[in-house]
Amino acid sequence: MTSSSTPLTPQQDWQRRSVAAVWHPCTQMARAEVVPPLPIARGAGPWLYDYEGRRYFDANSSWWVNLFGHADAGLNAAIKAQLDTLPHVMLAGCTHAPAVRLAERLSSRTGGALGHVFFGSDGASAVEIALKQSFHSWRNRGRAEKREFVCLKNGYHGETIGALAVTDVKVFRDAYDPLLMRAHIVESPDARLGNEAAALAAMRELLSERGPHIAAVIIEPLVQGAAGMVMYDAAYLRGLRALCTEFEVHLIVDEIAMGCGRTGTFFAWEHVNPRSAGTPPAPRGGQAALGSGPAGGLHDEAVWPDFITLSKGITGGTMPLSLVLTTEAVYQAFWSEDVSRGFLHSHSYTGNALACAAANAVLDRFDAGQLQANAEQAQLLKDAFAPLASHPRVADLRQLGMVLAFDVIEPGLRFAKTSGLGETSGFAERFGETLGFAERFHLAARAHELLIRPIGGTVYLMPPYLIDAEAAAFLARAVRLTLDEVLSQSSEGSAQPLSKEVHVA
Repeated sequence: MTSSSTPLTPQQDWQRRSVAAVWHPCTQMARAEVVPPLPIARGAGPWLYDYEGRRYFDANSSWWVNLFGHADAGLNAAIKAQLDTLPHVMLAGCTHAPAVRLAERLSSRTGGALGHVFFGSDGASAVEIALKQSFHSWRNRGRAEKREFVCLKNGYHGETIGALAVTDVKVFRDAYDPLLMRAHIVESPDARLGNEAAALAAMRELLSERGPHIAAVIIEPLVQGAAGMVMYDAAYLRGLRALCTEFEVHLIVDEIAMGCGRTGTFFAWEHVNPRSAGTPPAPRGGQAALGSGPAGGLHDEAVWPDFITLSKGITGGTMPLSLVLTTEAVYQAFWSEDVSRGFLHSHSYTGNALACAAANAVLDRFDAGQLQANAEQAQLLKDAFAPLASHPRVADLRQLGMVLAFDVIEPGLRFAKTSGLGETSGFAERFGETLGFAERFHLAARAHELLIRPIGGTVYLMPPYLIDAEAAAFLARAVRLTLDEVLSQSSEGSAQPLSKEVHVA
C-alpha cells in the first residue's frame, strides 16, 4: 500500500496485517490486495470509527446482526453480569437459567405452538439442524423415504454443505455443487412480478408429485435477502403452510435475517397471523389476489410452521448464537429409550450462557415496546426516502418494516486496472456488471460517512433500530449523493483506475 521507506499509519498497518493473516469471508483475497478491508477501531450507536477517527453509519447492521447499535450499554451489562456468574457450561447433561429462560420466552411468542428449542452457533448450523431434525423425525416415524428437500429459486440459507444444498445462489453454490444433495428448486414469489399465485401453483405441482418423498420445504419469509431483498405477500406463506399440511411435508421458516423485528413483527411469520400480530402493511409492488382455500388469503386461525430458525439479531450483534424452534410432534418423534432415535447433534458452545444472556436482554427490549418504536422508525425511513422513487435510475423502491431497498437501472461496470492484478484480472467478466456497481457504491459511500454493501444492483438498508428524523434524513441524503456520484461515472473503461492507494480509507 505504501513504499517500504514510508512509515505506515495505524490504519494502513492493520490493513496490511489483515490481508496477510486473515482470510476474510465472502471475499476474493486477490481483490483485497487491491481494495483492502476497512479497519474499524470502535463502535458507538449506529456509528463505526476507523483508526483515523472517520465515522461510518452502519446501514446494513454489520450483516444484519446489530439491532440496537454498537456497544449498547444494556446488552453489555447483561453479558458482563453473566460473565461474573457462569460464562459457559456444556448443555449435554447440564442446563442453566439463561438458556431455559430464552427457550421459554421464544416458545411463548409462538403461543406454545413451537415449544421446543435446540441451540446452535450460527445461522447455517441452525439450518443444518432443522434439515436433520426433519429427515430424522420422518425416519423415526417409519417414513424414511421422506428425504428430499424443496427450496425457492434464488433462496439463501447458508454456506455449510447441507445449507448450501438448499441455497440457489450460484456464486456460493457452484464450486461445491458436486458435494451437494439434490434439492428441488421451485419458483419464488416476487411482489414486483405479482406471481405469488403462480409460485404456489408450482409448489402444489411438485408436492403432488413428490410429496411422499419430500421431508420439508425451506423458505425465507416475506423477504429473500441474498436475492436482492425480494419481497412478497404474507398470503403466499399461508398458502404454503396449507400445502405442506395437505401433502404431509414439514415447513422450515428461515428467520435468520428477517426475525427479531426486522419486518415489523418479532417473527416475520407473525404477518401470517394478523389477529395476534397486527395486520402489517404489504410491501410495495404488484400484489397477487390469491383467493381462498388452501392457497387462499389471510383468516383468523393462527397457524405456524414446523420449524423456525433464528440467529443474527437474536443477540443484538454481540455474541454468536442460533436456535431452532419446533413442534411437539417433531419432538415426540425422537422420544425414546433407543439412543439411535435421539437427535445426537451438538456444538461445543451450544446454548452458551453469555450468548443466551444477551438474547434475553434483546427480548427484554421487545417486551418493553420495541416493535412500536420500530414502526415509528420505519415511517421516518419511508418519508425520507420517498423522493428517491422519482429518480430516473431507481426502480421498485420498496420497504417492509426496517428493510428498505431499491433496484438501480443499468448500474454500469467498472474494471480493475492495476499493475498488481493485470489489466482486468477477470473480475468483471467473471462476476458481471452488477458486482462492479456494488463495489463502486460501497467504496464511494465511505466518503459520505456510510458503510453499506449493495447486493448486485440492489441497494438496501437494514439499519440498527436507532433511527430518528435526523438519522433518516442523513441516510437518504448519503444514499442519494452516493448513487448520483457512482452513476455519473461512465460504464466500462472510463472510471478512475483502482490502485492500492486509492481506497485505503
